[in-house]
Amino acid sequence: MQVKIRLFDLSSLSRKEIAVELIITAVFLLFQSTVVGLLPAHLVMVGLFNLLFFAHPASRKLAVALIPFILFEISYDWMRLYPNYKVNPIDIEGLYNAEKDLFGITVGGQTMIPGEYFSIHHNAVADFMAGVFYLCWVPVPMAFGLWLYFKGQRRHYLHFALAFLFVNLLGFIGYYIHPAAPPWYAINYGFTPDFTTPGNVAGLIRFDEMIGIPIFQSIYVNNSNIFAAVPSLHAAYMLIATVYAIISRRSWPLVTVCAVITVGIWLTAVYSCHHYIIDVLLGIATGLIGIYLFERWLTRWRPFRRFIDKYEHYIL
Repeated sequence: MQVKIRLFDLSSLSRKEIAVELIITAVFLLFQSTVVGLLPAHLVMVGLFNLLFFAHPASRKLAVALIPFILFEISYDWMRLYPNYKVNPIDIEGLYNAEKDLFGITVGGQTMIPGEYFSIHHNAVADFMAGVFYLCWVPVPMAFGLWLYFKGQRRHYLHFALAFLFVNLLGFIGYYIHPAAPPWYAINYGFTPDFTTPGNVAGLIRFDEMIGIPIFQSIYVNNSNIFAAVPSLHAAYMLIATVYAIISRRSWPLVTVCAVITVGIWLTAVYSCHHYIIDVLLGIATGLIGIYLFERWLTRWRPFRRFIDKYEHYIL
């Protein structure tokens, strides 16, 4: 027996739902283009969401399930509206000196921060693996979330996706409390803040040159704020995936892969001179504290628990 799947059959949607979706899309594109800045990636994101939303009831559930990750991307981009360096002074010299005092490497009587040491002492294998690990920082957590979703683990998926967003927002609070420059900035530009400084690929340029494709250069040229190094959310995102792989009782091979990628990203953050060890440790703390607060406090708050129940029901 053949089953026909009718695409773009809007009979399951009310006029109000269609109108709300189209209005939100139009307002977002207008606001993004006139206030924040519209990039091709935004058009792809909006186009994909609307395609999933209108194509079929099953794909609509997926579109709604992806909203936490969409809000994650938007929240990062909207830091442009009011940069953190307008709220508090930027820490450049203090963080650099603290890293040198705590984790400095002395060679020939000269003490360097780890990022400086690895900018001199590096090799092709480490450069390649660093690039591979750093490309995993968001795609792999998203892939893990989608895997939970398609395996029917919708409650675990929601907890993971919402915890991911929650930790991200906690990290942004840290950005505004303590604006800080990455190590490559202190090394290349000194300790005076220059707000016109573009994003920098730092040690990851070696990966781009190795494969002959400017992957990281294309990513970091659109960096919305270079003075947002503390805490390192690179250190947090894969950690969240690893923790929820354990919570959701996934197979140990999957947990092991997540853990290896997590540690690889931690090492790469320092090796590539994108973060201090201090940043990474604070990123790990942010991830763990965020998960604890989410699971032990937020999910036990009755209004939020009702929200999760309704959300899960909508994407079932």
